[in-house]
Amino acid sequence: MKTPTVIISTRQPQRTIDIVQAGHPDLEIHGCDSLAALPDLIARTGAEVVYSIRFDAVTPFPRAALLQSDTVRWLAVGGSGTDHLGAWDPSHVTVTNSAGSAADMMAEYALGTMLSFSLGLRTFQKAQVRREWLGGARVRPIEGATLLIVGLGQTGCATARRAKAMGMQVLGVRARPQETPHVDEVHGIAALPDLWPRADYILVCVPLLPSTGGMIGLADFAAMKPGAVLVDVSRGGVCDETALIHALENGPLAGAALDVFATEPLPTDSPLWAMEHVIITPHCSGVYDGWYARTAEMFVKNLNRYRRGETLSNIVDPARGY
Repeated sequence: MKTPTVIISTRQPQRTIDIVQAGHPDLEIHGCDSLAALPDLIARTGAEVVYSIRFDAVTPFPRAALLQSDTVRWLAVGGSGTDHLGAWDPSHVTVTNSAGSAADMMAEYALGTMLSFSLGLRTFQKAQVRREWLGGARVRPIEGATLLIVGLGQTGCATARRAKAMGMQVLGVRARPQETPHVDEVHGIAALPDLWPRADYILVCVPLLPSTGGMIGLADFAAMKPGAVLVDVSRGGVCDETALIHALENGPLAGAALDVFATEPLPTDSPLWAMEHVIITPHCSGVYDGWYARTAEMFVKNLNRYRRGETLSNIVDPARGY
């Protein structure tokens, strides 16, 4: 059985190390809480396996140190997205992700933000602060409304299951259309122009790839149904942010819940901050108590496979990006 040297690169590496060490007590495991220090640690330890979470959006990610290292043969990404890695040679290094670890939480985020808009909770909260009784106010059901899911990966499918339970009609698009549980219609990406006008709610949860960067632009927003609400948990750059702001200021969008942005942290001068019909969250829709443990446990199981020379789970194809 292989005995690779392992590095855990997270904001708080010790809690992940404790989980990994419990499953692999014989391995040499190093922690690193600084992206800037990671290249030197790889060089000093000759690490063969690195488990990494991009916990610092400001410091440049040391992709070359990981993907072009003389020693690193497996990079385990603690999240689902790998757009921060760019391209890599799969014959030199294998990259895996933790897809599915946060799918249920992100689905709850999507449904929760949709309900926030349908129930007018932000309006009521502001009235409460003013001690104003909004007599005659009404709420709106999401039962019977149409949800369009752009990206039927694990997050999209988890959301579809919940949406159907709430009585919604669910439309979805995916790169390779196929019948999908809890989705009434599955289409290819090319069908989006015909689907935008049908959707009351739109969930964007595709990975950021060369093919998806800027895929939702001015013409797409213009084609959306008047009064539609957008929920974006994908990656900053999938939605053209300038076009999105225009659609929020001038229609047709009635609101948006945004967890991802082209620049993170979101600059303080962004007009999105001042929009009353926009919910802004700091890229946290998939972060919950227990998430670190769940992704660490997934890594432990994959590390078992790696040490036995078996095929790893969740291998990312650099050509597809997932």
